[in-house]
Amino acid sequence: MASLAPRLLLRRRPLRSAAAALVTLCDSWAGLRGAGSPRDGALLEPVCGVSGRWMDGRRWWFHQPVRHGSTAVTLNTDGGFARFSVGGDAAAKEKLGRQPPGKAAKKKMSRKAKVNQLKWYRLKAKKKMKSPNPEVRIRYKLEKAKRKEEWLIEKLRKYEVPRSPEPVHDPEILTEEEKFYLKRTGEKKKNYVPVGRRGVFGGVVLNMHLHWKKHETVKVICKPCRPGQVHEYAEELTRLSKGTVIDIKPNNTIMFYRGKNYVQPKVMSPPDTLSKQKALEKYRYEQSLEHTSQFIEKLEKELEDYQKHVALFKNHGETSETISSKETMELSESNVQTIEVMELSIKEK
Repeated sequence: MASLAPRLLLRRRPLRSAAAALVTLCDSWAGLRGAGSPRDGALLEPVCGVSGRWMDGRRWWFHQPVRHGSTAVTLNTDGGFARFSVGGDAAAKEKLGRQPPGKAAKKKMSRKAKVNQLKWYRLKAKKKMKSPNPEVRIRYKLEKAKRKEEWLIEKLRKYEVPRSPEPVHDPEILTEEEKFYLKRTGEKKKNYVPVGRRGVFGGVVLNMHLHWKKHETVKVICKPCRPGQVHEYAEELTRLSKGTVIDIKPNNTIMFYRGKNYVQPKVMSPPDTLSKQKALEKYRYEQSLEHTSQFIEKLEKELEDYQKHVALFKNHGETSETISSKETMELSESNVQTIEVMELSIKEK
């Protein structure tokens, strides 16, 4: 059976020889199945040219397709030749039947088509970049920068962490003497927590709690830090660590006090903060967004200046044309007057 099926799939015969081959196939399959095989008359139905013939003392009707168990043999008689396929067309029809009626199968692009499409886009961009018109070049850069800005904003939305509802925190009230004492003792100590380009994330709060295990105060050094950003860091760290701000120095250093009744929390890194890696990714996207917005402002200013220059040049050309036309009119009038004077002088002579 296994050796006969590939031959039947590949070989093309006239209808009569194909029918005989199908009979042999069914006999071998029936011998394998034994008594549990279906009746011969129910398997096969008449096909042109072979219906009603007696083969091997039995009458066969050819059926299309013939199914034995899980194997389907399909006979195709288009074009005057018999073509057999085992399970191919039936499986394809089943797959087509499983697809929803509303959705059509997506046509996949070949690799060559994708490469050609990319080449076309690059050529189009190259033409705009090397255009002799400055306005075309500026507008192309501006559109590209705006697309990048939208993409960066979408990326930064993924790093927005929703704030969880926090219990009410009652900060301790310190007197001026206590603040002065804590400030002096905190300045003498060398323990500190750095806040770098990643900003405030879970690791910063964790380090603060680890320092508070042995020290009452801790210094948070923000570097690099934009003007006014140190106060934002102070508010954020106060909310996350439940500490008290003692002093904010001009060199972007914040002094924190843990509190009189401080108890180290079980989870020292708050859940509503970013990890170290994600904080770095967010910083990079923010930097890129900042530079892109500055570049967009620069391009918009260049485009505005160019349009002003074009308008000024156009007005200057119109005024020069009017001046030249007036000069020609004056010259023509003066020429007419000179000609008249010459004619009068000739007549007098």
